[in-house]
Amino acid sequence: MSWAEILLLAVAGVASGAINAVVGSGTLITFPTLIAFGVPPVVATMSNAIGQVPGGFSSTWGYRRELAGQWPRLRWQLPASLTGAVGGAWLLLHLPEQAFRTVVPVLLVIALVLVVVQPLLQRWLRRRALAAGRDASVVGRGRMIALVAGTFAVGVYGGYFTAAQGILLVGVMGALVTDSVQRLNAAKNLLSLVVNIVAAGAYTLVAFDRIDWAAAGIIAVGTLIGGYVGASVGRRLPPVVLRGFIVALGLVALWRLLV
Repeated sequence: MSWAEILLLAVAGVASGAINAVVGSGTLITFPTLIAFGVPPVVATMSNAIGQVPGGFSSTWGYRRELAGQWPRLRWQLPASLTGAVGGAWLLLHLPEQAFRTVVPVLLVIALVLVVVQPLLQRWLRRRALAAGRDASVVGRGRMIALVAGTFAVGVYGGYFTAAQGILLVGVMGALVTDSVQRLNAAKNLLSLVVNIVAAGAYTLVAFDRIDWAAAGIIAVGTLIGGYVGASVGRRLPPVVLRGFIVALGLVALWRLLV
């Protein structure tokens, strides 16, 4: 790569890390950048996944306060993300990339709809809980099963095609959990980090020679910085603004996938 390409990829990495911390579609910046530089799609996917790991650590650390009290859910969601990511990484190494690309726009539209109607869904869940004499903040068995299944499915998707997995996670959790969008975003960062670690580890073990390590390293430095910056900004956004930001960037991501 030329110095200009290195600089552009580093800037894309910073932007990707920041957007992932707040929304979860930052890979749609670094992935097309790698493609534009002539990196083959599968190589770009694997190199990009590895480069996103440091940004996942910095954004999760930035949102650490919002993670407090979420362990009762996360202790079930984390294994679901982990096992789903293993399956997704296996699929990437054995199936053509187009297999997932065809369903990504549909999944993204569903997730964006869930993000938009999240306040209505949460009010409905609270009313049902109050009518039944239950604590609305406690996730019942049925919703927990649905939450774990949805987290697993997003983990498979993330292990295969990492782009926009954060938006899918926020959509799934927002439809099933009565919690603030900021706390859901914190959980999203942690779960996405687990998926990226698993995917990156699998790619390293199975396809070490197919990874563009120079590109992955440049993206890693950029996302490390961007993740912390994005978390610092995202935590200060009002819920309505954060939700609007998620939807706006989700629509941009959808457009990038379709054109």
